[in-house]
Amino acid sequence: MSTTVTPPPKKVNRIGLEILNYKGLKTTLCAGCGHNAISERIVECFYELGIEPYHVAKFSGIGCSSKSPAYFLGQSHGFNAVHGRMPAVASGAILANHHILGLGVTGDGDTASIGIGQFMHQVRRNVPMIYVIEDNGVYGLTKGQFSATADLGSKLKTGVLNDLPPFDCCALALKWGATFVARSFSGDKKQLQALLKAAIVHKGLSVIDVVSPCVTFNDHEGSTKSYSYMKDHEEPLHEVDFVPSYEDITVEIPEGEVREVVLHDGSRLRIRKLDRDYDPTQKISALAALEEAEAKGEVLTGVLYVAPEKPTFIELLNLMDEPLATLPESKVRPSKEVLDLVMEELR
Repeated sequence: MSTTVTPPPKKVNRIGLEILNYKGLKTTLCAGCGHNAISERIVECFYELGIEPYHVAKFSGIGCSSKSPAYFLGQSHGFNAVHGRMPAVASGAILANHHILGLGVTGDGDTASIGIGQFMHQVRRNVPMIYVIEDNGVYGLTKGQFSATADLGSKLKTGVLNDLPPFDCCALALKWGATFVARSFSGDKKQLQALLKAAIVHKGLSVIDVVSPCVTFNDHEGSTKSYSYMKDHEEPLHEVDFVPSYEDITVEIPEGEVREVVLHDGSRLRIRKLDRDYDPTQKISALAALEEAEAKGEVLTGVLYVAPEKPTFIELLNLMDEPLATLPESKVRPSKEVLDLVMEELR
């Protein structure tokens, strides 16, 4: 007598999708690359939050980091732009349809060197999207030259020392308009997960600078973006936890031990202080903390700044709710009378 074995039910998230629905192609990056760890966290976060992959549009430029979007959310939309121009492409797509969730993945060369102008305009406009910088301090795709985020005095594998001061992408984002700014380390799974989840639901530009060691060109003694350096010099501001809007809060935490920031959708960003009482809603304090850490040779990680109430670029432009491609010609094209008037004024 044969017996039928019933397979165990597949594990699905709150919208009925398996984690396989959130994965992409097999990575072609170097084994141990920090970028792969970031891709894994992105897969986990979107799966756990129950976001439909086809509601997401991925954007990237050129570089090792810009290959990453191929390795997650394979069922989402995607656009691989030219070097440094990802912000303009992302802005155009999000303005055309602000119902999509924009996710930009870029590198320190793509953002802080050739793309620095595009990055700064993205920041000052507060374009609502997630902006992940996979920061390894070198051009990994072109054999490991210093990028603009390489720390002063850091050393290449060849022994060359960097004699130029770095751009701090978090400080730039803080000063000029991003409404969620954080730094993390690709090797800190718990912290990076919480930061990504908060960035996903945040209404505004979320900039996360992730120190992501390059195992081929920048993981040696003398590098300030290596695994060993980060383990010795990482200075977490706080412990970060994220409670999505659909989960009930059942744990009571005594006042004074935790600071809670309520995001626009009702999700909560919980910040438990470690050795300092840090308020992530104060921009001046955030900039001062970054300056202090730089002077000490520390790498601050955690939520540096969050301002959930600031208007986004979509709100400032007062755009219609409908995606632009769905609007009839009568709404997107001036009438003949209006065009005639314009031509007459130009005579």
